[in-house]
Amino acid sequence: MRYLTVIWLVLVVSACTAQEGVTARDPQNVYSVYFLGGQSNMEGYGFVDEVPEAYRSMSPNVLIFQGRMVPDGGAGGGRGLWGPLSLGHGTGFTTDGIANTISDRFGPELSFGLSLVQNEPSAKIAIIKYSRGGTALVDGVSGYGSWDPDYDQGNRRNQYDNALTTIQNAMATRDINGDGYADRLVPAGIIWMQGEADAYDDPIAADSYDANLARLMDLLRAAFHRDDLPIVIGQIMDSGNTPQSRKMAYSPNVQAAQRAYTESDPCAALVTVTENFDFLPDGWHYLSENYIRLGQAFAQSVVEIEEKCPASP
Repeated sequence: MRYLTVIWLVLVVSACTAQEGVTARDPQNVYSVYFLGGQSNMEGYGFVDEVPEAYRSMSPNVLIFQGRMVPDGGAGGGRGLWGPLSLGHGTGFTTDGIANTISDRFGPELSFGLSLVQNEPSAKIAIIKYSRGGTALVDGVSGYGSWDPDYDQGNRRNQYDNALTTIQNAMATRDINGDGYADRLVPAGIIWMQGEADAYDDPIAADSYDANLARLMDLLRAAFHRDDLPIVIGQIMDSGNTPQSRKMAYSPNVQAAQRAYTESDPCAALVTVTENFDFLPDGWHYLSENYIRLGQAFAQSVVEIEEKCPASP
């Protein structure tokens, strides 16, 4: 069963993994860990050359591990390595686990991480990112892959497996900042931006989105060993505002499901800043300035939830 994958991951994350050259834990190196996942608007289509000056100066206190993105059934999904947050972690980014290839695009991770340290300068932030454009929560709905935890035909891995592998690889690294001391990684939140594929043209996928989202978030929480881990959902937005002009026939259904899920969970919140976003000519992806605003909104929302749902010591 696919649930065994989660159990295996929890055991790996909880284990004390040996790492050559790493000495005793430095009590100063405690990182708040955030998982950023979803599809293309989490992947990020902002242009690096349009990033405002305020977000070009990186902080040494924000690190990122971005898992290798592969199609369902592909090899090497979830490989990656820790490094300082930088420009270029949007669409086109790739990694083989040894070196990263930075792209000319960025996503909400940029202003998300920097906003958190601006809010609390002493904070240490660790971002784990895995997203793949066009993916749905139900297998077969999208030709780009699925996050369906029940998909089990032979040994074919999907996006859910790749995300778990990304988390496992990231959390198993004892020294994420490379200073020779073991670091403590404390799960702090899940940020989710996805739903366009489920809203596109399948009424069953759209109508079941609430239940499917709740189940996936429960499983991701289990992977981090915390049932009340704060969750922030980014509301999808359609570039068309009438039934005739919509890109996604069932976008209102999925928007309603996202709202219903966050209203039912005291440690979850919906970010609706997307309602005022403009789009690139493709009608699917946001403008560069919108990805900055989205990351800021994610950061503000997760800080507010953490006040209601603080992590246990």
